[in-house]
Amino acid sequence: MIRVKDLRVDYDNICAVRDLSLEVGPGEVCGLIGPNGAGKTTTMRAMLGLIEPTYGEITMAGVDMREHPRDANKVVGFMPDFPPMYDDLLCWEFLDLFAASYGIPRSRRPETVDRLLDVVSLTEKRESAITELSRGMRQRLMLAKTLIPDPQVLILDEPASGVDPQGRIDLKNILKAQCAAGKTVLISSHILTEMQEFCTSVAIMQRGQMMISGKIDEVAARVMGATVLSVDVLEGVETFRQIIGSDGRAGAVEQTHGTNYEFRFNGDSHAASDLLALMIRDGVRVAAFAPRREGLEDVFLKVGAKEVS
Repeated sequence: MIRVKDLRVDYDNICAVRDLSLEVGPGEVCGLIGPNGAGKTTTMRAMLGLIEPTYGEITMAGVDMREHPRDANKVVGFMPDFPPMYDDLLCWEFLDLFAASYGIPRSRRPETVDRLLDVVSLTEKRESAITELSRGMRQRLMLAKTLIPDPQVLILDEPASGVDPQGRIDLKNILKAQCAAGKTVLISSHILTEMQEFCTSVAIMQRGQMMISGKIDEVAARVMGATVLSVDVLEGVETFRQIIGSDGRAGAVEQTHGTNYEFRFNGDSHAASDLLALMIRDGVRVAAFAPRREGLEDVFLKVGAKEVS
Protein backbone atom coordinates (compact mmCIF):
# COMPACT_ATOMS: atom_id res chain seq x y z
CA MET A 1 0.00 0.00 0.00
CA ILE A 2 2.94 2.34 0.70
CA ARG A 3 5.98 1.85 -1.49
CA VAL A 4 8.89 4.28 -1.53
CA LYS A 5 12.01 3.49 -3.54
CA ASP A 6 15.30 5.40 -3.70
CA LEU A 7 13.77 8.64 -2.40
CA ARG A 8 16.09 11.62 -2.24
CA VAL A 9 15.23 15.16 -1.13
CA ASP A 10 17.73 18.01 -1.39
CA TYR A 11 17.44 21.50 0.09
CA ASP A 12 20.02 23.68 -1.67
CA ASN A 13 23.31 22.06 -0.61
CA ILE A 14 21.76 19.87 2.10
CA CYS A 15 20.60 16.30 1.49
CA ALA A 16 17.61 15.85 3.86
CA VAL A 17 16.68 12.33 2.69
CA ARG A 18 19.17 10.05 0.97
CA ASP A 19 18.14 7.07 -1.20
CA LEU A 20 15.41 5.95 1.18
CA SER A 21 13.27 2.88 0.48
CA LEU A 22 10.29 1.69 2.52
CA GLU A 23 7.35 -0.66 2.05
CA VAL A 24 4.31 -0.92 4.33
CA GLY A 25 1.68 -3.48 3.40
CA PRO A 26 -2.10 -3.69 3.94
CA GLY A 27 -3.06 -4.28 7.55
CA GLU A 28 0.22 -2.90 8.87
CA VAL A 29 0.83 -0.05 11.30
CA CYS A 30 4.42 1.10 10.77
CA GLY A 31 6.19 3.34 13.26
CA LEU A 32 8.58 5.86 11.71
CA ILE A 33 11.13 6.87 14.34
CA GLY A 34 14.44 8.67 14.46
CA PRO A 35 16.37 11.47 16.22
CA ASN A 36 15.88 15.17 15.56
CA GLY A 37 16.84 16.03 12.00
CA ALA A 38 16.58 12.41 10.82
CA GLY A 39 14.31 13.41 7.93
CA LYS A 40 11.03 11.88 9.11
CA THR A 41 8.87 14.93 8.42
CA THR A 42 10.57 15.56 5.09
CA THR A 43 9.93 11.95 4.10
CA MET A 44 6.25 12.23 5.02
CA ARG A 45 5.85 15.51 3.14
CA ALA A 46 7.47 14.03 0.05
CA MET A 47 5.22 10.99 0.26
CA LEU A 48 2.19 13.28 0.36
CA GLY A 49 3.35 15.38 -2.58
CA LEU A 50 3.74 18.49 -0.39
CA ILE A 51 7.36 18.87 -1.48
CA GLU A 52 9.04 17.83 -4.71
CA PRO A 53 11.67 15.13 -4.22
CA THR A 54 14.94 15.27 -6.13
CA TYR A 55 14.20 11.77 -7.39
CA GLY A 56 12.60 8.51 -6.32
CA GLU A 57 9.40 6.51 -6.65
CA ILE A 58 6.36 6.95 -4.35
CA THR A 59 3.29 4.74 -4.66
CA MET A 60 0.17 4.94 -2.50
CA ALA A 61 -2.38 2.10 -2.75
CA GLY A 62 -1.05 1.31 -6.20
CA VAL A 63 -1.17 4.94 -7.43
CA ASP A 64 2.01 6.76 -8.45
CA MET A 65 2.09 9.92 -6.30
CA ARG A 66 4.40 11.80 -8.65
CA GLU A 67 2.57 10.89 -11.86
CA HIS A 68 -1.01 11.05 -10.55
CA PRO A 69 -0.98 13.17 -7.35
CA ARG A 70 -4.72 13.95 -7.39
CA ASP A 71 -5.66 10.27 -7.64
CA ALA A 72 -3.13 9.34 -4.95
CA ASN A 73 -4.45 12.00 -2.58
CA LYS A 74 -7.93 10.46 -2.81
CA VAL A 75 -6.71 7.30 -1.07
CA VAL A 76 -4.51 8.99 1.57
CA GLY A 77 -5.51 10.60 4.86
CA PHE A 78 -2.96 12.86 6.56
CA MET A 79 -2.96 14.14 10.13
CA PRO A 80 -0.16 16.64 10.80
CA ASP A 81 1.27 17.51 14.18
CA PHE A 82 -0.36 20.73 15.52
CA PRO A 83 -2.96 20.82 12.71
CA PRO A 84 -4.77 24.14 12.07
CA MET A 85 -8.41 24.17 13.16
CA TYR A 86 -11.38 26.55 13.02
CA ASP A 87 -11.82 27.59 16.65
CA ASP A 88 -15.12 29.38 16.01
CA LEU A 89 -16.87 26.17 14.88
CA LEU A 90 -18.59 23.57 17.02
CA CYS A 91 -17.20 20.03 16.82
CA TRP A 92 -20.06 18.72 14.71
CA GLU A 93 -19.84 21.76 12.41
CA PHE A 94 -16.14 21.16 11.85
CA LEU A 95 -16.71 17.56 10.77
CA ASP A 96 -19.80 18.51 8.74
CA LEU A 97 -17.77 21.13 6.85
CA PHE A 98 -15.15 18.60 5.81
CA ALA A 99 -17.75 15.93 5.09
CA ALA A 100 -19.26 18.39 2.60
CA SER A 101 -15.85 19.14 1.09
CA TYR A 102 -15.34 15.39 0.58
CA GLY A 103 -18.59 15.23 -1.35
CA ILE A 104 -20.68 13.35 1.20
CA PRO A 105 -24.40 14.09 0.52
CA ARG A 106 -26.18 16.35 3.01
CA SER A 107 -28.57 13.52 3.98
CA ARG A 108 -25.67 11.28 5.04
CA ARG A 109 -23.59 13.87 6.86
CA PRO A 110 -25.29 13.74 10.30
CA GLU A 111 -24.79 9.97 10.51
CA THR A 112 -21.17 10.32 9.37
CA VAL A 113 -20.45 13.06 11.92
CA ASP A 114 -22.04 11.20 14.82
CA ARG A 115 -20.34 7.91 13.91
CA LEU A 116 -16.89 9.48 13.80
CA LEU A 117 -17.43 11.45 17.01
CA ASP A 118 -18.25 8.11 18.63
CA VAL A 119 -15.15 6.47 17.11
CA VAL A 120 -12.88 9.07 18.74
CA SER A 121 -14.94 9.25 21.97
CA LEU A 122 -16.05 12.86 21.53
CA THR A 123 -19.82 12.37 21.36
CA GLU A 124 -20.34 14.39 24.53
CA LYS A 125 -18.41 17.28 22.96
CA ARG A 126 -20.62 17.40 19.87
CA GLU A 127 -22.00 20.87 20.66
CA SER A 128 -18.75 22.23 22.14
CA ALA A 129 -16.72 24.93 20.43
CA ILE A 130 -13.30 23.80 19.24
CA THR A 131 -11.70 26.61 21.24
CA GLU A 132 -12.93 24.86 24.42
CA LEU A 133 -11.18 21.57 23.62
CA SER A 134 -7.97 20.38 25.22
CA ARG A 135 -4.91 19.55 23.10
CA GLY A 136 -5.75 15.85 23.27
CA MET A 137 -9.38 16.41 22.26
CA ARG A 138 -8.27 18.49 19.30
CA GLN A 139 -6.02 15.62 18.21
CA ARG A 140 -8.93 13.20 18.38
CA LEU A 141 -11.21 15.56 16.46
CA MET A 142 -8.59 15.94 13.73
CA LEU A 143 -8.28 12.17 13.56
CA ALA A 144 -12.05 11.95 13.06
CA LYS A 145 -11.75 14.48 10.21
CA THR A 146 -8.93 12.41 8.68
CA LEU A 147 -11.15 9.31 8.68
CA ILE A 148 -14.10 10.98 6.89
CA PRO A 149 -13.25 9.82 3.33
CA ASP A 150 -12.35 6.29 4.55
CA PRO A 151 -8.74 6.49 3.24
CA GLN A 152 -6.83 3.34 2.35
CA VAL A 153 -3.59 4.85 3.64
CA LEU A 154 -3.22 6.88 6.86
CA ILE A 155 -0.16 9.01 7.55
CA LEU A 156 -0.17 10.36 11.11
CA ASP A 157 2.43 12.73 12.54
CA GLU A 158 2.60 12.58 16.35
CA PRO A 159 -1.10 11.66 16.82
CA ALA A 160 -0.64 10.76 20.51
CA SER A 161 1.03 14.05 21.44
CA GLY A 162 -0.91 15.72 24.25
CA VAL A 163 -3.53 12.96 24.36
CA ASP A 164 -4.62 11.77 27.82
CA PRO A 165 -4.30 8.08 28.83
CA GLN A 166 -7.89 7.25 27.84
CA GLY A 167 -7.37 9.03 24.52
CA ARG A 168 -4.26 6.95 23.88
CA ILE A 169 -6.20 3.76 24.56
CA ASP A 170 -8.87 4.97 22.13
CA LEU A 171 -6.19 5.77 19.55
CA LYS A 172 -4.68 2.30 19.91
CA ASN A 173 -8.11 0.73 19.39
CA ILE A 174 -8.82 2.94 16.36
CA LEU A 175 -5.52 1.98 14.75
CA LYS A 176 -6.15 -1.70 15.45
CA ALA A 177 -9.56 -1.39 13.78
CA GLN A 178 -8.00 0.32 10.76
CA CYS A 179 -5.39 -2.43 10.60
CA ALA A 180 -8.08 -5.13 10.81
CA ALA A 181 -9.91 -3.44 7.92
CA GLY A 182 -6.80 -3.82 5.75
CA LYS A 183 -5.76 -0.17 5.86
CA THR A 184 -2.10 0.88 5.84
CA VAL A 185 -0.89 3.23 8.59
CA LEU A 186 2.40 5.11 8.87
CA ILE A 187 2.76 6.83 12.22
CA SER A 188 5.49 9.08 13.57
CA SER A 189 5.81 9.43 17.34
CA HIS A 190 8.36 10.00 20.07
CA ILE A 191 6.50 7.80 22.60
CA LEU A 192 8.33 4.57 21.85
CA THR A 193 6.68 2.43 24.53
CA GLU A 194 3.26 3.22 23.07
CA MET A 195 4.51 2.85 19.50
CA GLN A 196 5.21 -0.77 20.35
CA GLU A 197 1.53 -1.17 21.25
CA PHE A 198 0.35 0.62 18.09
CA CYS A 199 2.72 -0.84 15.54
CA THR A 200 3.25 -4.12 13.74
CA SER A 201 6.40 -2.88 11.98
CA VAL A 202 9.03 -0.19 12.47
CA ALA A 203 11.29 1.99 10.32
CA ILE A 204 14.28 3.70 11.97
CA MET A 205 15.82 6.74 10.30
CA GLN A 206 19.05 8.58 11.05
CA ARG A 207 20.65 11.50 9.17
CA GLY A 208 18.25 11.18 6.27
CA GLN A 209 18.81 7.48 5.74
CA MET A 210 16.76 4.40 6.53
CA MET A 211 18.82 2.39 9.00
CA ILE A 212 16.51 -0.62 9.26
CA SER A 213 12.85 -1.49 8.68
CA GLY A 214 10.54 -4.48 8.94
CA LYS A 215 8.30 -6.36 11.37
CA ILE A 216 9.10 -5.36 14.96
CA ASP A 217 10.07 -8.85 16.12
CA GLU A 218 12.23 -9.43 13.02
CA VAL A 219 13.98 -6.07 13.42
CA ALA A 220 14.55 -6.75 17.13
CA ALA A 221 16.09 -10.13 16.34
CA ARG A 222 18.39 -8.63 13.69
CA VAL A 223 19.48 -5.75 15.90
CA MET A 224 19.58 -7.35 19.34
CA GLY A 225 20.87 -10.78 18.35
CA ALA A 226 19.95 -13.89 20.34
CA THR A 227 16.53 -14.21 21.96
CA VAL A 228 16.30 -13.38 25.66
CA LEU A 229 14.36 -16.05 27.57
CA SER A 230 12.59 -15.01 30.75
CA VAL A 231 11.97 -17.76 33.33
CA ASP A 232 10.10 -17.54 36.64
CA VAL A 233 11.67 -20.23 38.87
CA LEU A 234 9.76 -21.15 42.02
CA GLU A 235 11.94 -24.09 43.15
CA GLY A 236 15.23 -25.64 42.07
CA VAL A 237 17.21 -22.50 41.30
CA GLU A 238 20.60 -24.22 41.58
CA THR A 239 19.51 -27.02 39.23
CA PHE A 240 18.16 -24.40 36.84
CA ARG A 241 21.49 -22.56 36.85
CA GLN A 242 23.40 -25.79 36.22
CA ILE A 243 21.19 -26.72 33.26
CA ILE A 244 21.58 -23.29 31.67
CA GLY A 245 25.31 -23.18 32.41
CA SER A 246 25.89 -26.50 30.65
CA ASP A 247 23.95 -25.53 27.51
CA GLY A 248 26.30 -24.03 24.92
CA ARG A 249 23.48 -22.06 23.32
CA ALA A 250 22.70 -20.16 26.52
CA GLY A 251 24.35 -17.04 27.88
CA ALA A 252 24.90 -15.98 31.48
CA VAL A 253 21.88 -16.09 33.78
CA GLU A 254 20.79 -12.78 35.27
CA GLN A 255 18.32 -12.49 38.14
CA THR A 256 16.11 -9.55 37.22
CA HIS A 257 13.82 -9.50 40.26
CA GLY A 258 12.47 -11.97 42.81
CA THR A 259 12.10 -15.38 41.19
CA ASN A 260 12.59 -14.10 37.63
CA TYR A 261 15.73 -14.93 35.65
CA GLU A 262 16.80 -14.04 32.11
CA PHE A 263 19.45 -15.30 29.69
CA ARG A 264 20.22 -15.03 25.99
CA PHE A 265 19.54 -18.15 23.95
CA ASN A 266 20.72 -18.90 20.41
CA GLY A 267 18.42 -21.87 19.79
CA ASP A 268 15.08 -21.87 17.98
CA SER A 269 11.63 -22.38 19.54
CA HIS A 270 11.98 -26.18 19.44
CA ALA A 271 15.31 -25.98 21.29
CA ALA A 272 13.74 -23.66 23.89
CA SER A 273 10.90 -26.16 24.34
CA ASP A 274 13.40 -28.98 24.87
CA LEU A 275 15.24 -26.85 27.43
CA LEU A 276 12.03 -26.27 29.36
CA ALA A 277 11.22 -29.99 29.28
CA LEU A 278 14.70 -30.75 30.70
CA MET A 279 14.17 -28.29 33.57
CA ILE A 280 10.85 -29.83 34.50
CA ARG A 281 12.24 -33.38 34.24
CA ASP A 282 15.06 -32.48 36.64
CA GLY A 283 12.69 -31.04 39.24
CA VAL A 284 12.83 -27.30 38.47
CA ARG A 285 9.46 -25.76 39.24
CA VAL A 286 8.72 -23.15 36.57
CA ALA A 287 5.84 -20.66 36.83
CA ALA A 288 6.53 -18.85 33.55
CA PHE A 289 8.80 -19.39 30.55
CA ALA A 290 8.73 -17.08 27.51
CA PRO A 291 10.94 -15.00 25.22
CA ARG A 292 11.24 -11.40 26.32
CA ARG A 293 9.94 -9.01 23.74
CA GLU A 294 12.62 -6.42 23.05
CA GLY A 295 11.42 -2.86 23.54
CA LEU A 296 11.57 -0.32 20.73
CA GLU A 297 13.73 1.90 22.94
CA ASP A 298 16.34 -0.86 23.22
CA VAL A 299 16.29 -1.46 19.47
CA PHE A 300 16.41 2.28 18.75
CA LEU A 301 19.45 2.84 20.96
CA LYS A 302 21.23 -0.25 19.65
CA VAL A 303 20.87 1.04 16.08
CA GLY A 304 22.76 4.13 17.19
CA ALA A 305 20.18 6.89 17.57
CA LYS A 306 20.47 8.78 20.84
CA GLU A 307 17.65 11.31 20.82
CA VAL A 308 14.05 10.67 19.85
CA SER A 309 11.99 13.44 18.28
